[in-house]
Amino acid sequence: MYVEVVNEEWLLSEEQVRSLLKSIHGHVGANRSVYPFMRTVAEQALLPREAQALCVSDVVLSGDDGAKLTVRRNGKAREIPLHPQFAEFVRTWINGAGLQEGDLLFPGTRGRPLSASDYKQIWEQAQEAVLPRDELYSWRLGEPISILRDSCLVKWLRAGISPVTVAEWADVTPRWLVLRYPHCFRTEDVEIDWDHLAEAMALPDSLKP
Repeated sequence: MYVEVVNEEWLLSEEQVRSLLKSIHGHVGANRSVYPFMRTVAEQALLPREAQALCVSDVVLSGDDGAKLTVRRNGKAREIPLHPQFAEFVRTWINGAGLQEGDLLFPGTRGRPLSASDYKQIWEQAQEAVLPRDELYSWRLGEPISILRDSCLVKWLRAGISPVTVAEWADVTPRWLVLRYPHCFRTEDVEIDWDHLAEAMALPDSLKP
């Protein structure tokens, strides 16, 4: 299975993500769905096409299990928990936009799905305004918005969330995570307690030669 590696220096820092979203939020004349769409990609690690297909009915903002988002792709559905701050943001967006149960969560022109042309230029302008332009990092200005998803997945891994759980939320496999973000799984700095390991692996006396 070939998986393209995302090196650590390609990723966006949390501060850069916040600055990019702030720039997008302040973009005058943009389709009003662009900012909540981008924020959802960035905070829920969705593929852009997954976020484009979301409906209001895919969002549960209260319940015994807490707020959650149901994402569908290739005939499969998965649930991603929403932290309270993001759930409140989505609630405010739905109410403020006057969206109904059967509506798209991020409608484009005339209620159609938000298209790449609706957000691509705004994303590029935000990159130009926020990201460094020095010789080392200027190439990052052309990154597609899917880099927001990559940066979120790595943030979850670094926060100590189990790779199995992250894989479930992202609809990938743990192996895919290891291959794509190898820097999150380095073992050079791990200290091994060899005495404890030897004790744990020792055979009982009855099995010793």
